[in-house]
Amino acid sequence: MTEPIRDEGVELTILMPCLNEAETIADCVAEARAFLAHSAVVGEVLVADNGSTDDSRSLAEMAGARVIEIAEPGYGSALRGGIAAAKGRYVAMGDADMSYDFAALGPFLDRLRAGADLVIGNRFEGGIAPGAMPALHQHLGNPVLSFIGRLFFGIKIGDFHCGLRAVVRSRIEELDLQTTGMEFASEMIVMASLAGYRIEEIPTTLAPDGRSRAPHLRSWHDGWRHLRFLLLFSPRWLFQIPGLILVVIAVLLTAVLSFRTIEVGQVTFSNGSLMVAAAMFLVGMSGLQFDLITRAFALTQGYRRDDPRTARQVARVTFERSLIVGVLLVLLGIAGLAYAFNTWRTARFGNLVTTSELRVLVPASVVLVTGCQIAFTGIFVSLMKIRSDLS
Repeated sequence: MTEPIRDEGVELTILMPCLNEAETIADCVAEARAFLAHSAVVGEVLVADNGSTDDSRSLAEMAGARVIEIAEPGYGSALRGGIAAAKGRYVAMGDADMSYDFAALGPFLDRLRAGADLVIGNRFEGGIAPGAMPALHQHLGNPVLSFIGRLFFGIKIGDFHCGLRAVVRSRIEELDLQTTGMEFASEMIVMASLAGYRIEEIPTTLAPDGRSRAPHLRSWHDGWRHLRFLLLFSPRWLFQIPGLILVVIAVLLTAVLSFRTIEVGQVTFSNGSLMVAAAMFLVGMSGLQFDLITRAFALTQGYRRDDPRTARQVARVTFERSLIVGVLLVLLGIAGLAYAFNTWRTARFGNLVTTSELRVLVPASVVLVTGCQIAFTGIFVSLMKIRSDLS
């Protein structure tokens, strides 16, 4: 898309993503234009058409909107294209189905003028009219996903998926948002938070939409896309915490099973449990290492430069330190394996299946593999930092 001609006199662009909204688009545009006129705001109404096959485009233009065509399909694609084409200093966005009240954009604009970078509507505080939102979304999907977003990123937003929101155009463009689907709503909030933007929330009403067709939103498909995005951008919850839990449990089990058998009622924990603990430890260590790699990537790519704690942690991981720790663990593992080999040799290379032998062989193998993992991880992180100020 070509770079739009910015009009410094345009304060607000009201952006509507559109896909076959012929039943409601004209009313939405008229309501948005009425808000601009009533509020004496110099602005425009911009419709980002995402491949409509009905009369949406012509109806929007006749109602007074500027219409652009977005070829790449998806809610996120339409909004990204609309933001790129907007002339206004601020961009307010809302669905073109009459579910949001464009006449209520005044408080959003006031917050932006007062210094906010992103203002999100909260439908749960403002009020959801009967029939406006499916019960599954209202009582499970939106609350759970919003809770996960708050938990993972420490963002005090009650409604991650409200479609009525407003941004400072230049600030949102700096984030270089990439998602194409409904998860764009989450990406905008998460990336703004990681960048240290000022995010505020305003109670917003939600009315039943005015369409006779089914909505574009697919509950489970789009819900999973939101959850997947939140997980991928939160290595602490995707890798670190599960990895740490596995490592702690494995270490405790190994510390006991390496010296004695545990009996709980009729159940005996011995060699088999020791091998399971070893597998748990290696999986947990992989999680912790991927957490470190992900954090290093985020720092070196500029996503988390405002996170000094993570920067210090990544800076401590050097090629030399990782290599030293890795080699020491490998040597320790080799020593354990040599002891087990000597026991095997003494037994004339017969079956190595006794409990005492496995209690050395399994931990020694785990220590050797862990040493290799630490060395390789340190080398990889050092390669990522080589062109950054974290070296």
